[in-house]
Amino acid sequence: MRNLLLVIWLVLPVGVGAYHFGPGQDRETLDEVAALLAKADRAAADEQWLDAEKHYDEALALLPSDHPDAERRIRLERAKAQMFVKKLPVAHRDLLQLVDELQEADDVEPALLADARSALANSQYYMTWLMRLEGESEERWRPEIESSRQIYRLLAESSESAGATEAAAKHREDLESAIRLARMDLGELQGLPLPSQ
Repeated sequence: MRNLLLVIWLVLPVGVGAYHFGPGQDRETLDEVAALLAKADRAAADEQWLDAEKHYDEALALLPSDHPDAERRIRLERAKAQMFVKKLPVAHRDLLQLVDELQEADDVEPALLADARSALANSQYYMTWLMRLEGESEERWRPEIESSRQIYRLLAESSESAGATEAAAKHREDLESAIRLARMDLGELQGLPLPSQ
């Protein structure tokens, strides 16, 4: 009995060390990611968009590659923050890629896909606004606003069928804004203040 206790006592530090340098490191990394995400979420809630983007970037850099759902959520939140810090083209490109990934994935939460689509439609709306102000041809900006309009319509119909009347009303309002932007005369558009989120 004494020998058994002695062996257990001598092997215990080896087991603790193996855990610490193995799965314990992953847990420690995930704890750091969670802390960075909490900072980023607080910064976003306080509308400190530069800080939020920085913390989301840091969290993405630390996140192990075997957490694709968490990575997609962080990328979505980072893109939302980027739209507020004058990185609209970067956010737009990332959102296009993210929505494509989510549509191809098998086990995606519908709420995450809807949120990503909504952010993409918003980025397309603002990209269209800027393209029109910069004098881009209709052939360049028309596909952006059409895609935005279709996504808003899809989101409105999906929200209505799910019984989310408040979300459906917001998406219908966004849909009407997209239609107005497409039909608006350039002179009228130039007289309006730049839209905000």
